[in-house]
Amino acid sequence: MEIDLSPQLAKKVYESNGGSYHAWSPSELPMLHEGNIGAAKLALQKNGFALPQYSDSSKVAYVLQGSGVAGIVLPESEEKVLAIKKGDALALPFGVITWWYNKEDTELVVLFLGDTSKAHKTGEFTDFYLTGSNGIFTGFSTEFVGRAWDLEEKDVKTLVGKQSGNGIVKLEGNINLPEPKEEHRKGMALNCEEAPLDVDIKNGGRVVVLNTKNLPLVGEVGLGADLVRLDGKAMCSPGFSCDSAFQVTYIVRGSGRAQVVGADGRRVLETTVKAGNLFIVPRFFVVSKIADSDGLEWFSIITTPNPVFTHLAGSIGTWKALSPTVLRAAFNVDAGLEQLFRSKRNADAIFFPPPN
Repeated sequence: MEIDLSPQLAKKVYESNGGSYHAWSPSELPMLHEGNIGAAKLALQKNGFALPQYSDSSKVAYVLQGSGVAGIVLPESEEKVLAIKKGDALALPFGVITWWYNKEDTELVVLFLGDTSKAHKTGEFTDFYLTGSNGIFTGFSTEFVGRAWDLEEKDVKTLVGKQSGNGIVKLEGNINLPEPKEEHRKGMALNCEEAPLDVDIKNGGRVVVLNTKNLPLVGEVGLGADLVRLDGKAMCSPGFSCDSAFQVTYIVRGSGRAQVVGADGRRVLETTVKAGNLFIVPRFFVVSKIADSDGLEWFSIITTPNPVFTHLAGSIGTWKALSPTVLRAAFNVDAGLEQLFRSKRNADAIFFPPPN
């Protein structure tokens, strides 16, 4: 049975006056189930506070909009408090406890993409809250809570009874959360919009790749990632992941066209993509994108920490490596057409500017 690769928008799961949580469902995006991948977005309004929680999945978080504060506690470690802003990527391994806070007027939006191969539900994140109306304290009896934390019963009832929020709350009054420390960002976050470029093609596009060199924690997460910015009318050359990885793409900004070709030379997807869309390219399938006039920007995770891609066009393309006689035999064409084909796209590029 063929799997639908059509891009999808996230659906709202819950909301409060502090913000909302959105997720993609495997029932609507079957490739989530096929690839053991989860995807969700957190949106916090001013003074919105996402309560401390951990997940059954390792993730990469990417700040799509706004700025705020993130608290991160790695297993058996002290809390790290980071200032975060648009373009920041954070690797969140198993067992990490996080909280998120927005004190600015602009909405803070964070994208989460991760591996659900060990999750309770394939293709979905299950979050476990430490506090709140659905937090772990509400499940234990007052006796167990009292003995574990050496509290009297009246104090336990107050502690549990005051937790009326669910997932996201709006902080009121004079609560001052910890201030972020610059040194806590080291090794924990990388701003993809400010990092050195791995690819920079004039009028074409730019790429920043997250891997174990610039963000070591992705090794623990088991995922690589990249931020790709394509200029107006430019093209990303056809290519595929040659290490059996899935490519999960979220459209951050702009719009464009995408085509995916699979086995037997069949085009399995031809679609228009726009901001907010998520789509997944299966293993070894070839994908290419052309930006509309306003450009196209996307953030992707690849299900390996150090992804390897093969591009089929440009001077680094596979065609340049094959000998002329092999190409003539394979295409069943004469030497003239083979030479014309080989002579095109000599630039060392994976992004092609629009034709003159």
